[in-house]
Amino acid sequence: MTQKKGGKHLGQIKGFSIQFLPYSEIKALNSDDRIRKILKIILDNNIVILQGRLTANEEARLIGDTMAMIGHVKNFRGIELAVISGNTGDSLLGKMAKGFANVLAGGDFSAITVIGPASIVKEMKRNPKKIELLLNR
Repeated sequence: MTQKKGGKHLGQIKGFSIQFLPYSEIKALNSDDRIRKILKIILDNNIVILQGRLTANEEARLIGDTMAMIGHVKNFRGIELAVISGNTGDSLLGKMAKGFANVLAGGDFSAITVIGPASIVKEMKRNPKKIELLLNR
């Protein structure tokens, strides 16, 4: 469906879903299975909002795996990924307390990770307290 505004075509926006993934669903998985689970969601044209964040190695592996898939998976153009963390402006003692709580809980719950397929997400702009998603038409 193409919309008109002032005689100009705004274009067609493809359908997509946003899926919230609580950390509890991936906590018990190893790194390979975490990445597989996230990739499956993304390949179904969903934007993932992950409670917490992946490790630096897992993020690098996710990006590397998606780069290898480009050209081999039909209509797959990669991913956009952004992390927003609530640790900014904390005192040293506050950071230590959050770090200790994260170790006990098994994940960093002061962060949110947004991952989306590049066919839907044109760009992610990250500010200290928000992420702006610019979508493709």
